[in-house]
Formats: sequence, C-alpha cells, structure tokens
Amino acid sequence: MTKPYLKPLALAVSLALSLTACGKQEQNAPAEPAKSASAPAAAGTVAAAPRSVFDVSELDPNINACQDFNGFVNAKWVAANPIPSDRTRWGAFDKLAEDSLNTQHAIVEAAAKDAAGAKPGSIEQKIGYLYAAGMDEAAIEKAGFEPIKPKLDAIAALKSGKDVADYLDKSFGEGDMQVFQFGSGADFKNAKMQIGYANQSGLGLPTRDYYLDDKYKDIRDAYLAYVAKTLALTGVPEADAKKQADQVLAFETELAKASLSPVEERDPKNQYHFVSVKEAGKVTPHFDWEKFFQAQGVTIDKGFSLSQPKFFAEFDKLLAKAPVDQWQAYLRFHVADDASPLLSKAFQDNKFDFYGKTLSGQPEQKPRWKRVLGAVNGSMGEALGQLYVAKVFKPEAKQRAQELVDNVRNALKARIENLDWMSDETKAKAIAKWNTFLPKIGYPDKWRDWSGLEVKPGDYYGSVQAAAKFNYQYDLSKIGKPTDRLEWGMTPQTVNAYYNPTDNTINFPAAILQPPFFYADGDDAINYGGIGAVIGHEASHGFDDEGSQFDGDGNNVNWWTKADREKFEARTDKLVQQFNDYAPIKDKPDAHVNGKLTLGENIADLGGLNVAYDALQAALKKNPQEAGGKIDGYTQDQRFFLNWARVWRGSVREKQALLYLNTDPHAPASLRAIGAPSNMGAFAAAFQCKPGDAMVRSGDKQVKIW
Repeated sequence: MTKPYLKPLALAVSLALSLTACGKQEQNAPAEPAKSASAPAAAGTVAAAPRSVFDVSELDPNINACQDFNGFVNAKWVAANPIPSDRTRWGAFDKLAEDSLNTQHAIVEAAAKDAAGAKPGSIEQKIGYLYAAGMDEAAIEKAGFEPIKPKLDAIAALKSGKDVADYLDKSFGEGDMQVFQFGSGADFKNAKMQIGYANQSGLGLPTRDYYLDDKYKDIRDAYLAYVAKTLALTGVPEADAKKQADQVLAFETELAKASLSPVEERDPKNQYHFVSVKEAGKVTPHFDWEKFFQAQGVTIDKGFSLSQPKFFAEFDKLLAKAPVDQWQAYLRFHVADDASPLLSKAFQDNKFDFYGKTLSGQPEQKPRWKRVLGAVNGSMGEALGQLYVAKVFKPEAKQRAQELVDNVRNALKARIENLDWMSDETKAKAIAKWNTFLPKIGYPDKWRDWSGLEVKPGDYYGSVQAAAKFNYQYDLSKIGKPTDRLEWGMTPQTVNAYYNPTDNTINFPAAILQPPFFYADGDDAINYGGIGAVIGHEASHGFDDEGSQFDGDGNNVNWWTKADREKFEARTDKLVQQFNDYAPIKDKPDAHVNGKLTLGENIADLGGLNVAYDALQAALKKNPQEAGGKIDGYTQDQRFFLNWARVWRGSVREKQALLYLNTDPHAPASLRAIGAPSNMGAFAAAFQCKPGDAMVRSGDKQVKIW
C-alpha cells in the first residue's frame, strides 16, 4: 500500500521528476552577458582540491546567472541531451537512475543465466527465474490472457452486491486490491504501534478532476476507448465492450466525486480516521469489515483507520445500488488493466498507447528488459537491492555520508536555536524532535527473509502474483506489532531519498550516494551543494507544513504555540504564492504550479539548502586553505550553488509536465534549481547579484522559514 505520509526527495516509484522549462518570470527575458562573479577567474588561481568534479564548460556564459541561474548552469546540457524516445523526461536524476538500471540489468541477467544451478530457494535463484520468465516473450504471447481467466470467470459469476463484497474479500487476500487500498502503518496517535489503514483508490485516471472538469474531456474520451479495447482483448464483443466502458467511466466518476484532491490528501487530518470495526460498519453497512479482516488473516484489536469516510460511504452506496453488471464491467476492466504489463503484446501495447503516449507524451515503450526489471523491483525490490549493494556500494562512501549527515543535522539544530520568530517554548519541542531523528544510510541493517516466496520457472504472471500476495501478507503481519524504525520504505537501488514523519527517520539509499550528488573524494562545496542539500531537505521535512504536525515519536500532535503556528503559516503562505506565480511550460501560460500541493517540498528545499550552506561554512572554517581557494575559477560558495542547480537539470515532455502539475507534490525541477537560492542572501552575495535581479527576492517577497 502506498504510504501517503512518506516524503521522497523526488517523485517516487518511477523516479518521475517534474523537470520543465524555466519559470514565467525568466522565460522571456533577453540573454545578458554573465556578470564577472559568474565568469571564470583569471589564470593562475590556486585550486583548493586535487581535481575538479564539476565541468565548467557546461555553463553558459551568455546567460546571466543573476537572471536565470537554471539556464546559466543547465541550458547547454539540456540542449545537448534530448529526451530519449522511451522516456518522458531526462535529467540528472534520470541519468543516474539509468546507470542504476544498467547495473541491475547485469545482476538479473547473470542470475537468470545461473538460476538452475543456484542454491535452491536463494534470492539469486528466485530473481533469476522471475526475470527469465518475464523475458520469455514467446511463452507470454502464447498464453494470451489465459492467466487472468479464472478471475474473469469469478467476476462473471457475481449475482449481487453481497457477491461483489465476497469477491473483494477474496481478491484482497490474494494481494489484488480493487476500489480501495489496505495495509499497515504507524498509528498517528500512538506511532510506536502499527495499525491497519484503508485508503481511497479505484480510479484509472490521475485525479478526481480528470473525471469532473470539462478541460479533460479529450482525455476522458481516450480513456473510454482504452477501457473498451482492454475489455475487447479479454473476449468481450466490441459493442458490449463500448457499453461496459461507459459503465466503468460512470462508476469511477461516482468514486471520483467522493475522492480527495491531491492537495486535500496531503493534510494529515485526511490520512487518519480511527474507528472500531463496529463503527466502520455504520459507514459501510453493506460491507462487513470483520469478514474482510478474517479473509485477510488479520486480527484487529481496538480498531483501524478508515481514512476517508466520505469515500467509503460512496463505495458502500455503490455496493447497494450499482447494478451488478456495472460492478462486473468495472472489476473485469481493472483485472485486465492491472495484469496488462504481464500479458501478451496486445495488452502491453494497448496500455502504453493510453498511459504512455496519450497521457504522458512518451513516443516509444521502454525496451522489454527495463519493463521486466521493473516487475522484478516491484516484486522483490529489497532482495535485488541486497545484490546491488554487494556489487557497487563501498563502506567508505557510507562513512563519508554519515559525516555529512551529522554536520548537516548540527547545522539544522543551530538554525532552530537561533530563529528570531519562534518562542523558546516551541523551540524546545522542535529540538526535542531533532534529538530523535534517525538517519539511515545506504541499505537496511537487516535484510528481509524471502524464504516463503515461491517463484516458478517459466510462470511470469503466476510468480508476480505470488510475490504480490507474499508482500501484502508481509505488510499485514506488522499490524498490532511495534513499529520498526530500522525498516526501509525504499530500495537501495532507488535514486531518491525520503523522510517518514511517523517514525522520524531520514533515509538515503545507496544509489543516490554517488555523483553528481556525492563524491567520496570530492571537495566540500560540491558535496554540500549536492547530497548535503538532500540531507538538509529530508531533515527539513520534519518541520514542513505536514511534518511539523508530528512530534519526535511520530505522533500527530500539536507541539506549537498558537502564535508560533500563525507566524509559521504566514511565512509558508509567501512560499505558496512564490510558486503559484510560476508558469513553467513555455506554450501554456495558464498552467501554473500549485503552491499548496508543492508546499512541503518547497519548504524542504529552502530549509535544506540553507542548512547545507551553514554546514559548508562550518566545514570551511576547519579548512581555511580550501575556503580561500578557487577551483576552475569559482569560489566554494559559487560551486555550492552550481551543484545544487546541476542536480535539478533536465527537461520533460509537455504532456508529462502538465500531468505533473496536477499530481506531483514536487515543483518542476527547473524551478527547484532557482526557487530556494533566490530567497538566500548568500546566493546573491556569491554571484554579486543586485536587488531587482530575477534571482534576488527581497523585502516582503523574500521567504525565510527555517
């Protein structure tokens, strides 16, 4: 189950970053010569480090750093690195993720080659069998949609709303979730214990607005065609498939009306609604939760979180009043849709045509090995991570990263202690939370046990389904048990990082601990501008608009005085307005960033970059020689900001950019390159920018929070 409260650095799962063009305030500005502070210094400057890890030839001297810092740092690279045809965006994150995929590819290819001779039951054998089965296109093509026929037959046999409820009970027990999601999570009121969470889901389009807003009619029409074709591929006659597609869209529209928007979902009040099983039954009188939990093999003690009661009331209404044939159409479509990546080429191509081409603007599918590798990661991600770490992650990298974490955390503590707008009472509680931060670096201290998962050679669909059930039962096994703060919510091979407010941990997978974020032997400015800012970002999430509603134990409680909270919100409102003003898509001037949707990430960027800068200054005081020298003509302060902008370089296809504006809690990456620095006096000083320059927000427009 997706944990809505996890706070990744970038859009998680597919590493889909919001990379777009420059913000509105810069996009029409004429290019100006670079100011002297942005240009390389005269020859003969003494370098402060043995080698450069930043290619200054990538900088564009024709763009003024004080007007468009993202363009100054990244425009030349973006122009020289077009988006590959099998992607919707391309940038620093994506390139690093591609490197990780290539390493993983070598691992799974070797595992597949050696699977028969591997130790029986080992993760190497299971991964090898799973990957080999996925790459056997002939067998998958021959099977067609045969693997899902038992489910389709079960759906065809439904005769009443009660039958539908019984079907859902059984389907969930097999790891197949329809309509809603269910899984474990820390109790918002007692975070040291795990409880069950039921959350809204069930939509095939990205958000509720895609069903309700006239401007998405073309996408709805394309979705209808996709649903009809998907049903037709399962043997439904064409005329019936079109009729059933109408039923599916109408059904999902009713769910959408009762669903929360992405902004509403960010509010912790909408993520937790604790009820007893009896109380849940009053919300859904036609759905027996006690029977559902028995089917899942879960014992619910005092209760669970029925997180969005309005949604579940609508679900119950549909159980009672929606015609059974409409339920059948809905369930039949979603079974086929979910399984499409595992079925024959016709199913795969059909799904890509809508979700890839129409919705995201991606010209070509990824090669099959990447798609199958995605299924391996979805099924056995941590097991693959165990093999990945053994191959690529060096102990000295973890040690250097730990030093950076400690230094950045100390800088955050100093920032909190010296705030001029927060009372001593609230500061004391903020420091108490800071004291309980748990950083985790690289990979889990204890790896998962996969001995209960059976992967059958040559059975791709069956093995992925077995893994779905295995992982679902593993998740449910946590309910009623103490929260394990050492457990990871992200695999080591993922190029990302995250903060979890319910266990107060900051987490940095092995795959992000490499260039351009981190150089084990690089100079401080580059490392603090890269991974140091990432560390600061995740730590600052503990004090963003959501994280600040949780204490150091992970409980959703108010630890603020009323006056301090009002001051905090007045400051964050200015950041909302800053990002609301950005219109990052060149030909779409009315498509603005949603400042409220992206607020948490923008707070974390601003706090994280300030904290990392402070940590750099502390490090340079210990090494005056490095502080005073330049590398490739740039000061340490300049290099710090240069690397911050470099990690956000990239571009994105227009359709994907629009989709991100509607769904992604992260601002477009080009704006992340400039948003935080433009609020920092240190940036203006480093590049000799003046009031009135686009990269200088001053007076009432300057945002200062942490």
